[in-house]
Amino acid sequence: MSVISVKLPDALRARLAGEARRRNVTQSAIVRESLEQVLPGATTEHGEPTCDSLAGELVGSVAGPRDLSTNKRYLEQAIVKNHARRRKRAG
Repeated sequence: MSVISVKLPDALRARLAGEARRRNVTQSAIVRESLEQVLPGATTEHGEPTCDSLAGELVGSVAGPRDLSTNKRYLEQAIVKNHARRRKRAG
C-alpha cells in the first residue's frame, strides 16, 4: 500500500479524528472509505466493482419517466404486462 500526505484544515482534521474515535477505526481507514465512495470505479467492501461503476456512463442514459418506483399507474401497467406474458407462456 502506498503512502500519501494530505493537508487538511484544522476543523476538518478534528472532525476526522472525532469520527475515527467514534467508530474505533483509524483516520486512514475513513479517508480510504470516503475516497472509494466518491471516485469512479468504486468497489464494494469485498473489493468487487459496484453495479454503478460497472454500468458507468449508461446510468441515467435511458429516457423515460423518473417515478417508476412510486407511480401507481406505471406499476399497474407493469403488472398487467407481466400477467399477459405469463398467460402466453402457459398457453
